Amino acid sequence: MRYLFNTFVILNIIGISHMGVTLKGDKVFENIPSLKDKALRINLNENIYGTFAEIGAGQETVRQFFRAGGASGTIAKAMSAYDKNFSDAIYGIEDDKRYVTEARLRKMLSHEVRLLEDRIDRKENPNRMFFSYANTVATIDFAKKYKGHGWVGIKYQIDPNEDEYNEIVLHIRFKENDARLQQETLGKLGTNLVYGAFYKYDEPRKLLRYLYDHLDKDQIEIDTINFSGPVFKNVDNRLMSLQLVKNGMTDAVMFAPDGNNVLPARVLYKKNILALRGSFRPVTKVNMDMYQKSLDMFLKENKVDEDKTQVIFEITLSNLRAEGEIDEQDFMDRARLLCSLGQTVLISNFQEYYKLVEYFSQYSKARMGLAMGVNNLVDIFDEKYYRHLSGGILEAFGKLFYKDLRVYLYPMENEDNTLTTSDNLKVHPRMKELYKFFKYNGKVVDITDYDKNTLNVFSRKVLKMIANGDNGWQKMLPEGVSKLITEKSLFGCETEEVHNKI
Repeated sequence: MRYLFNTFVILNIIGISHMGVTLKGDKVFENIPSLKDKALRINLNENIYGTFAEIGAGQETVRQFFRAGGASGTIAKAMSAYDKNFSDAIYGIEDDKRYVTEARLRKMLSHEVRLLEDRIDRKENPNRMFFSYANTVATIDFAKKYKGHGWVGIKYQIDPNEDEYNEIVLHIRFKENDARLQQETLGKLGTNLVYGAFYKYDEPRKLLRYLYDHLDKDQIEIDTINFSGPVFKNVDNRLMSLQLVKNGMTDAVMFAPDGNNVLPARVLYKKNILALRGSFRPVTKVNMDMYQKSLDMFLKENKVDEDKTQVIFEITLSNLRAEGEIDEQDFMDRARLLCSLGQTVLISNFQEYYKLVEYFSQYSKARMGLAMGVNNLVDIFDEKYYRHLSGGILEAFGKLFYKDLRVYLYPMENEDNTLTTSDNLKVHPRMKELYKFFKYNGKVVDITDYDKNTLNVFSRKVLKMIANGDNGWQKMLPEGVSKLITEKSLFGCETEEVHNKI
């Protein structure tokens, strides 16, 4: 740790504070250090030494460090291989000829670190902590049709004696409509990342928030982030992704079946999309029957290719809240179970379905489907969710059904053993004709080939049985799920073995 904090004395002498504190009454306010202060603190640490490689948006990050002063002992090299052929000669040729990718970024980071190791004698520099900062970015196009995006990352040491490097890799989307502004935003973000990597690595949640120092959320979106390496060995990247949504840095994050973060654009690009929204607390046989039967129907639709179809299990942030706050352990339990079933999970901030469809439409113009239960469909036709829109429910439905989207409705069994389907469900009288219009035009279709034995299975019933220590809930869940709940003591499940340990 001595390698990182030996600049405090110097900084105090020249009048720069890292993170000052202002007291007002009994409240404490953190002072955010300026970008110059951040860059200067890095530059004045004689042990931090590395390279900046930036492609696509100028050398905006390294410019902050040059302007701060004292960079000669920190910056080994700054480069920007703009020409694709020249870039290929340095980092290798990409098979798909795409340069703004995670794979390209990681090649850049590894290549530059390897050069540092090869060219700098460790014996003469025993205390030097190497780093490589890189970004590969596409800013807004001339026609302003695409706002631009990019990959940003740092590979670095906080202990010169460790062979394994730490990495922080993130994907960004620009929101500004001017290339120059986007470049400046990238420079600020990069400075925050380098500073946070060295001085906030032990508080990754704070590090995440500090990436927006001197930035606003209407300037840039961070929709994927991954931490790796020895200092982040206890960091769960799924929880860090949850922080992105929780902090308003992005509207949605996605997890692959292996449980790792994945870029939504990569999964959804030009795909037919079938989405199922639920609490999945826990995932039950009803959920999986709805998934399988709606998928069977979706694949029979015109222009739906199975090889180009992606199923998404979506959980809204409102479903992750317990007593007003997000229960992160509860979130982890749900994500683990869904991933164990081989499903791709989306955590979103979309309370209304039309916002979810709008989100998907950013990445795909192919056919879409929504599988849902009766209660969810009734909620869609509730005007109270659309009062904030100038066009009310008609505006929302225009966004929801403007393209070839279809709702696959799973029936609900009533207490008198009758079924509620699209033919007899009740919506508000004012919405009745609107509902009939969408049903008549085939926008709402019933799932008929359902498993009658699962209709009386509800997540809340399973949870209550688990909490009471009752038997029988296991048979209500998909194969393997009950075993995982028992082994990991999920949702408060306490086995006999757990009691013995206590």
